[in-house]
Parts: sequence; C-alpha cells; structure tokens
Amino acid sequence: MANAHAHTSADDHSNGVKDYVIGFVLSVILTAIPFGVVMYPVMSKSATLITILLFAVVQVLVHLRYFLHLDRSVAQRNNVFAFAFTAMVIVLLVGLSLWIMFSIHTVMMAK
Repeated sequence: MANAHAHTSADDHSNGVKDYVIGFVLSVILTAIPFGVVMYPVMSKSATLITILLFAVVQVLVHLRYFLHLDRSVAQRNNVFAFAFTAMVIVLLVGLSLWIMFSIHTVMMAK
C-alpha cells in the first residue's frame, strides 16, 4: 500500500518554485512601498524612517522564510539558533561600536 503523503521530487520542485515566486513578489512589494513613501513624501521624516525600518524587518523575515527556508520546524531548529546567535553578535558588535564612537566623540568635543 502506497503512502498517501509520499512526496515526489516533482512536488518538491513545484513547492520550491512556488515559494520562490511568493518570496519574489513579496520582496518587490516590500521594496516598492518604502520607495514610494520616499519618492512621494506624505509623512514626516521620522514616520518615513520608521516605515522604512519596519518594511526592512519584514523583508528580512520574508527572505528567511521563502529563500533560505528557515521555519520553526524541528529540522530547522539548529539553523534558526545559528541565525539568531549570528544576529545577536552583529547587533552587539555594531551597537557597542557605535556606543564607543559616540562616547569618544563626546569626550573629544568636551575638551
């Protein structure tokens, strides 16, 4: 008796292409909206910046899901942990570097 849930390579290929197309369309939309917000300003500068940052975060999540195929499945758990650790290191490295440079600038301008 054949397994009703057996996947063939054709099914995997069509799901892969479908994921890439969905990811591409979402990426184009998530790029076009902030581009339009900047080209046709209707919000304040701070609201525009927040909008761009929010769309950037969503676009990173779309790329992780549809192009890198990272999800919450058990098979991807190690990859998600590795990505989270890498993101934490980058945030700490950049954040602390900016903090050091700001502190040095403050001390240098005080004299």
